[in-house]
Amino acid sequence: MTGTRPPLAATAAALTATLGLAAIGWGVAVHQMSGMDMGSMTPLGPFASFIVIWVVMMVAMMLPGLTPTLWRRAQAGSRVHDVLLFAVSYLAVWGLFGVPVYVLYRPHDTVIAGVVTIAAGLFELTPLKRSFRRRCCEDRYSGFAFGLCCLGSSIGLMLTQVSLGIMSITWMVIASVVIVGQKLLPPRPLVDVPVALAMIALGVLIVVAPSSVPGLTPPMAMSMPM
Repeated sequence: MTGTRPPLAATAAALTATLGLAAIGWGVAVHQMSGMDMGSMTPLGPFASFIVIWVVMMVAMMLPGLTPTLWRRAQAGSRVHDVLLFAVSYLAVWGLFGVPVYVLYRPHDTVIAGVVTIAAGLFELTPLKRSFRRRCCEDRYSGFAFGLCCLGSSIGLMLTQVSLGIMSITWMVIASVVIVGQKLLPPRPLVDVPVALAMIALGVLIVVAPSSVPGLTPPMAMSMPM
């Protein structure tokens, strides 16, 4: 019986820390991003303030989907320290991803947002996406390696969120639900193809009728007199 205590303790600690940090991340993100959303025209501001918000976003978005992986590692006998190190190195990948996002991002019009969304939807149908998606559903020897696989799997969804409204809680929630769903569900056409088609359809709608997509056009721009 004593041999089962470390895995059980590690499991409880890992799940509590993971879900607790994710909940805190959502609360902080909602507070920090309040009033910052300008749709596709959202500016990023200074790097220091952006990267803080970005890391908080990644904690909120990515930790819930990591919970099953941490649970399996804890049940397999990993120590609490090792489980938490796995989670931190996994988050480090997503945090570092914020650097190229900041460097390359510019406020843009709705056509670019639509084209990025269509391209991301097409990426969801490629063998490369399926390969990354499969690896993201499997255990890896390190959190960093696992994070790279999951970044490859979710990069299209993340770029879609960035292009539609990087400081939008609504798009953040939608992207999070899809990303977590793809971590929990095995790669299957019945699951993945509808997501890809929905993204492509959304991108086309953005290009042809951007005003019909809530939150895409900055409210101040919509309210300005002609």
